[in-house]
Amino acid sequence: MSVLKDILYKVNMKAVTGDTGVTINDVHFDSRKVKLNDVFVAIRGTISDGHDFIKNAENQGALAIVCEEMPAEKINGVTYIEVQDTKKALAYIAANYYDNPSEKLKLVGVTGTNGKTTIATLLYDLFTKAGFKCGLLSTVKVMVGSDEHTAIRTTPDSITINSYLKKMNEAGVEFCFMEVSSHGIDQHRTTGLKFRGGIFTNLSHDHLDYHKDFAEYRDVKKRFFDELPSSAFALTNADDKNGAVMLQNTKAKKYTYALKSYADYKAQILENNFTGLLLKIDDQELWTRLIGNFNAYNILAIYAAADLLGLETLEILRIISELNSVSGRFQYLISEKEKITAIVDYAHTPDALKNVLETINSIRTKNEDLITVVGCGGDRDRTKRPKMGHIASALSSKVIFTSDNPRTEDPDKIIQEVEAGVEPQNFKKTMSVTNRKQAIKTACQIAGKNDIILIAGKGHETYQEINGERFDFDDLKIVNEFLKQLDK
Repeated sequence: MSVLKDILYKVNMKAVTGDTGVTINDVHFDSRKVKLNDVFVAIRGTISDGHDFIKNAENQGALAIVCEEMPAEKINGVTYIEVQDTKKALAYIAANYYDNPSEKLKLVGVTGTNGKTTIATLLYDLFTKAGFKCGLLSTVKVMVGSDEHTAIRTTPDSITINSYLKKMNEAGVEFCFMEVSSHGIDQHRTTGLKFRGGIFTNLSHDHLDYHKDFAEYRDVKKRFFDELPSSAFALTNADDKNGAVMLQNTKAKKYTYALKSYADYKAQILENNFTGLLLKIDDQELWTRLIGNFNAYNILAIYAAADLLGLETLEILRIISELNSVSGRFQYLISEKEKITAIVDYAHTPDALKNVLETINSIRTKNEDLITVVGCGGDRDRTKRPKMGHIASALSSKVIFTSDNPRTEDPDKIIQEVEAGVEPQNFKKTMSVTNRKQAIKTACQIAGKNDIILIAGKGHETYQEINGERFDFDDLKIVNEFLKQLDK
């Protein structure tokens, strides 16, 4: 239980009607969860407006209402707080309600288009192996020490974030590593959190269904670094043309990492094959099981962050050499008899798909075929679809376009939009198989000895979302079953 005026600390209030000295039980932005003496924060969303549910919250016993527009009718005994932005207000209220848990551990945020999950997860693994109790907030899962929780989205809502951070405080967690999405930044889900550091990976075409253009997408990412305190570090990829932009207005201590440019942390790729990477970092050689140029950047970012957080250099290198790839990120298996390599990767943006395909092409002998199975999600950025089709067909021997998570869209129409990016000279390489399971089966059937199959787009996801329903679907499990059938 908390006093209302205490959890309103830092909230920019325009008007107050009623008593802020009352004791409240809980905070919600979903009116259906409101109980007696709770606070209801009315959030304007893309689908519904919380202001339409103020009456519901009052009927269920809300003691306080936080809103951007005061209701015409007010109930005696209920406190009404009018604010400029309820999303921002919710972030401060949640942090205050849970006693500002981010201040009691070292919280590091990772943002960018690609690499967020890998960097956050491997930092969690690295610091756990170094003997620290750690937390993780990622697309794949949430970890409170060794306790695993299901992740709902890349950056959860403010209440969920702070409730997990509070659990981490109670469990004695010292470090927490968190993915920070552009949606999360834009909707103030990370406002009110105290970060010890921020890491920028890269920026490419993504989420333009949400942001009106690339400049807005970039500027939202930049805002995360603008809001870092002077006590934090800001670590950015100097090889990305937007890396310097992220540091322009930050108060944090600035650091860079790169493979090509001058930077505070530099690495060189000495070997790159299907068993891993041999890197040279700070004149020390490092072997890692992770594969590809893009993972060289991820490893370098992890090394730099661990160094900035105070770990010993040799210990960092030793532990990195023990780390395994993250679920759904360049996970691969090889069939026993035909030696067909199947790779499952979350690559769902043009840049990520290009990185994975170029990595495979840089390693393979070219005596084998590279067969790519790929699609695009429904109800998301449509402009990337032809780009995905162009990249897949240009960089693969054969391509099977298929369904991803069509959601409420017609999967055949999504595939047609992907196919629109295929250039005439590559058209004969492609085919379309709408059913994803059948597409994976087809890839296995047409694969010859030593061929490589890339199944892109869903990675760690164990479901397929069609018309509001989620059906069990695991790319890695399905391709493994088909390859085992071929080996019989």
